[in-house]
Amino acid sequence: MTLFERLKADAAAEWRSYVDHDFVRALGDGSLPEAAFRSYLVQDYLFLIQFARAYGLAVYKGGRLSDMRAAAATLHAILDVEMDLHVRVCAQWGLTERDLEAAEEGGACVAYTRFVLDAGLRGDLLDLLTALSPCVVGYAEIGAALARGGVAADNPYRSWIEEYAGSAYQQIAESARATLDRLGEERLTLTRYAELAKLFAAASRLEAAFWQAGLDAAAAR
Repeated sequence: MTLFERLKADAAAEWRSYVDHDFVRALGDGSLPEAAFRSYLVQDYLFLIQFARAYGLAVYKGGRLSDMRAAAATLHAILDVEMDLHVRVCAQWGLTERDLEAAEEGGACVAYTRFVLDAGLRGDLLDLLTALSPCVVGYAEIGAALARGGVAADNPYRSWIEEYAGSAYQQIAESARATLDRLGEERLTLTRYAELAKLFAAASRLEAAFWQAGLDAAAAR
């Protein structure tokens, strides 16, 4: 069993609450309130900014050039590709770039992103990638699962699902898993695993809380 598989199995309840959250189910059947998705899009934009900082930290924490290059490539992809894509998606939902830049991070976004950054600052690259992996790999699992279930042509979230179910993102997730598993083979000990398991479970809970924040924002309107 690879490190990622073991972490996921040992945090089965947390993982399930994340990848099978009510927000995710509603994305799949198209019933998600538009207000919930708009709130999510804004917070996800702010999340990506902190996510980019985490990969900047991963460059610094990289123990070998190949790890540094991989982290730098991801950082570039977030800043120069994914952020622009996100802005275009937001525009389709009536959100301008000015709206995004003026928004404030919600509690769920702050809690999650600072947790990841703190894990990386206190630990090494393996700690940081463990804290990042639920997001990177989880979105691939969610996208693939929703696509397998069949997405109606009139589902307003069809393009979002297809983005994460697509081969390009699936490859990103697989690469992230492979790097995590390799570092685990090189550095893992019994004591170390217990620490990583706590990071992984906590990050999965924070992912679920991020979904819930979108639902809560819609309910508060």
